[in-house]
Amino acid sequence: MMSEFKNSMLKEFDMSDLGKMRFFLGIEVLQKSDGIYICQKKYALEILRRFGMMESISVGSPTVPGFKISRE
Repeated sequence: MMSEFKNSMLKEFDMSDLGKMRFFLGIEVLQKSDGIYICQKKYALEILRRFGMMESISVGSPTVPGFKISRE
């Protein structure tokens, strides 16, 4: 079915088959037998590089445990 669809698209449009999608609009796409997964690791690393934060210590949550939020 997929081959038939590709052939019909090639007849109508000037295009080429690049294989499985790896990146789309800066989002990494990983296609596996159990699903399609997306992540922005490459984008996040670029932001860290751009702002000189590659050596920063990572945390699981950006909030401090037990911190009470106030209106001020």
